[in-house]
Amino acid sequence: MEQLLNGEQNMKAAVFFPGIGYHCDKPLFILFTKAGAGSGYEETIALSYTYDGGNIGEMKKNAAAFESLYEQAEKSLSAIDFDKYDEILFVAKSVGTIIASAYAEKHSIRCRQILYTPLKYTYNFVHRDAIAFIGTSDPWSIVPEVQALSQKQQVPMYTYKNANHSLETTDTLENLKILQDVMGKTKGFLERK
Repeated sequence: MEQLLNGEQNMKAAVFFPGIGYHCDKPLFILFTKAGAGSGYEETIALSYTYDGGNIGEMKKNAAAFESLYEQAEKSLSAIDFDKYDEILFVAKSVGTIIASAYAEKHSIRCRQILYTPLKYTYNFVHRDAIAFIGTSDPWSIVPEVQALSQKQQVPMYTYKNANHSLETTDTLENLKILQDVMGKTKGFLERK
């Protein structure tokens, strides 16, 4: 309150780390933008990167894929002065969860993280304040393994029955319910101090 009376604002930024096929113009990121703005994250930094080296789903066999994507993220974020923000939030999807986690650790960025459909390699990095979401039919993950890794780091993980890597099922109305639930839990996480 004292900051507001003195004319100072709490500067918050949300950085979007998308997946390869799930860009920042997809539902989770679009809806987050609305939820995030309502929680004071009015400044957003949306990354984009490309990879043409084949099936990214086989990333465990191809360290070059991660290196390529990570290098693109480093380049995109090199001009950002993270010290000017009072709060930083990394919002990541799929392979972006690995990139965001690696970047936060390498640069010692104190941030909260939202992990949409994280991969097991995401948990090679420590998460001190994060939340995660996954579908039981996610073909990119051995879901029980990812759930166990999330639990080990005490990262709450919400699981959606029959949902795929995009947190979608074959039922459109069910997809809307999933999105509503994910955004409700995301907003609750943003409002928690």
